[in-house]
Amino acid sequence: MYEKLKQLYNRYLEIVRRMEQSETYSNAEAYAHLAREKSELDPLMEKYLAYQKIQDELQQAEELLSDPEMSEFAREERERLQQSAIQTERELKLLLLPKDANDERNVIMEIRAGVGGEEGTLFARDLFRMYTMYASSKGWQVEVANSNVTELGGIKEVSLLVIGQGVWSRLKFEAGGHRVQRVPITESGGRIHTSAATVAVLPEMGEIDFHIDPKDLRIDTYRSSGAGGQHINKTESAIRITHIPTGTVVECQDERSQYKNKDRAMSILRSRLYEAEQAKRDAAVAAERKSQIGSGDRSERIRTYNFPQNRVTDHRLHGEVRSFNIEAVMNGDLDPIIDALTAQQQAEQLEKQAETL
Repeated sequence: MYEKLKQLYNRYLEIVRRMEQSETYSNAEAYAHLAREKSELDPLMEKYLAYQKIQDELQQAEELLSDPEMSEFAREERERLQQSAIQTERELKLLLLPKDANDERNVIMEIRAGVGGEEGTLFARDLFRMYTMYASSKGWQVEVANSNVTELGGIKEVSLLVIGQGVWSRLKFEAGGHRVQRVPITESGGRIHTSAATVAVLPEMGEIDFHIDPKDLRIDTYRSSGAGGQHINKTESAIRITHIPTGTVVECQDERSQYKNKDRAMSILRSRLYEAEQAKRDAAVAAERKSQIGSGDRSERIRTYNFPQNRVTDHRLHGEVRSFNIEAVMNGDLDPIIDALTAQQQAEQLEKQAETL
């Protein structure tokens, strides 16, 4: 680890030196590239220099141990610095972990009702509300691209774009199967039913990130419609895009502008095709899954919402911290679950990293 840190520090000094050169400063593209690399290294280098300072102070404290008048102070100082060194070293290891290239991207989230009939659609609606409230607490923006609502207000499926800083880094853990156990409002006998919904979480891909050949697309327009088939407007502003080679179909009708619907549909299509390619890649390199929490597969059950027992259980978490207060979670307080999943993933990555160092 220390050898790698030295190499990165030398690279950092080289970047700073080159950025100060007039020929680099006058080349906007080169300067921007170096500035981006420097920005990525800044937190690591700040922590590395802090660690070096702690080591220097530790050496000074060791030297003072031989001085009778300073030995007691030196022992206390050494103990404090040793604890600080352990904590700083752990933080350095975390900063050295491979970064998820998509962490700062916006997210396309798709929620679909599963088994359970109308109760399944009501659960999908509750999940939509939960994620909307969580996004609001983070200051993120939510835009609905397409929705299919039932007469009772349930959701058969909904596609939404979540926009903000670090959205993917938090919401990527939500992909998978969600199960609910409760007494449905339509149940007169008070029996507990089990229903389900699936959540897909895709990093938003721009045209530069993932190119689609226009010749591979069939684009249809139609009138937007609401629950029960009622028309929202009389113009053909809704868009349906079919990717012919894969048969992937995306619809977008929640914007009144045809152009906005088309842009949103293309964004969702790019994200879906990107996910499909990533899945192929992951299957080819199965060993990489050791560093992931679950596969993210939509059919994988990741969480159970048990209303009679007032708890939410995340099945990916190991140990005792697996259950959370259901009222808080359903009202958008997802941070305790996501923090636990992040910490577990980091621990697994650190273990894997230690094997290679």
